[in-house]
Amino acid sequence: MDVQAGDRLQMKKSHPCGSREFLVLRAGMDFKLRCTGCGREVMVPRRKIEKNIRKIIRE
Repeated sequence: MDVQAGDRLQMKKSHPCGSREFLVLRAGMDFKLRCTGCGREVMVPRRKIEKNIRKIIRE
């Protein structure tokens, strides 16, 4: 899956704040994501992210 820094990801499951969109800050073995709802940053393994992506939004 081709995910790059700067992409927005719409996920299958929502963040506890209720938002489903995340901004990709860094992509590699782990992804660093920022929630677009509350601004929290999380590090998540690539395998877990690729399973939960519904749509990639490029600008």
